[in-house]
Amino acid sequence: MKTYSAKVSEIKREWHVIDASDKILGKLATQAARLLMGKHKPMFSRNLDVGDFVVVINAERVRVTGNKAKQKVYYRHSGYAGGLKSVTLEKLMQTNPTRVIEHAVKGMVPHTRLGANMMKKLKVYVGDKHPHLAQTGIASVEVIDKG
Repeated sequence: MKTYSAKVSEIKREWHVIDASDKILGKLATQAARLLMGKHKPMFSRNLDVGDFVVVINAERVRVTGNKAKQKVYYRHSGYAGGLKSVTLEKLMQTNPTRVIEHAVKGMVPHTRLGANMMKKLKVYVGDKHPHLAQTGIASVEVIDKG
C-alpha cells in the first residue's frame, strides 16, 4: 500500500461559520485552528495548506474561565528602548475583541510561512453580520458545536 500525498489541484476549500457566543476562548481557538489546518480532512498533509476558511462571529461574546480577564496580559514591543506595551485581556476585549481570538488561533497554527497563509483564511467579526454570505450560503448563523 502506498502513502497518499495530497496535491494542490485536489484541495477543495469549504467555508465554516463559528458562533463565539458563550464559548470558551481556548476551545473556540482549537476548533478554528483545526479547521484552518485541515486536520478534519482525510487528505491532511503537514507540508500543504489543505485547510478551509473559517468565519468567527460574535467575537465580543467569547468567555474565559477563572480570573483570566484581569490577570492575562498581552505584550508587544516596538523595538525601541522602553518600548514594551502591555494590555490585559479585559481591556482588549473592550477595545478590539477580534484581536483576542486571532491571537489565540495564531498560537495554535504552525509558526512558519505556511501558518501565515493559514491565518489569512481566518475572518473574525464583532457582530453576527459578516460579508461572506455568498461563500458560506448561510443567511445569518450556523452554529458549529462539537461538544
